[in-house]
Amino acid sequence: MARLPYVDPATASDPVRTALEAVPPLNVFRMVAHAETAFRPWLRFGGALLGEAQLDARLRELAILRVAKLTPGADYEWVQHVPIALAVGATEEQIGALATGDLEAECFGTDERIVLRFTTEVVRDAAPSEANWRDAAGRFTPRELIELLLTIGQYMALGRVMATTRIDIDGPFGVDVQRSAAQRRSSSA
Repeated sequence: MARLPYVDPATASDPVRTALEAVPPLNVFRMVAHAETAFRPWLRFGGALLGEAQLDARLRELAILRVAKLTPGADYEWVQHVPIALAVGATEEQIGALATGDLEAECFGTDERIVLRFTTEVVRDAAPSEANWRDAAGRFTPRELIELLLTIGQYMALGRVMATTRIDIDGPFGVDVQRSAAQRRSSSA
């Protein structure tokens, strides 16, 4: 059971209610909505990471799942993002390897291993080793590297909100969240 009540759209302020009506009815959104002034910018930021980044969506999702596995209490993140990862091209074999922590499994290619090692070190040590930095910088553009770092940071923060507030797992609605981000992007263009 969650440690805090979820925001009820019916009693929320107009800006929060409008924002909640625009996203799938997930507990994570209803929990983060308590931070009224940060909630809408946070939704836009998350939407940019999910729908506008240059970083390959499959690599992004593998990084998010790695963050989830490294974050105690972030099971919610895993449940929501497995369907997204599969929808953007990750395989069941890759999901299984991530679930067991086998980052060197044959199902991962060079770029995937680089992203997974990079993500692991950023989560555990705040920065990648020089060797992993060189590998990543040799394969990805500066934009992709910063997008990867922002994605890792976003899901580290969210994982801590999930673990601390003990958000109840609902869904999975992950594919709906990605679709909602894409729709918001196309309607604002």
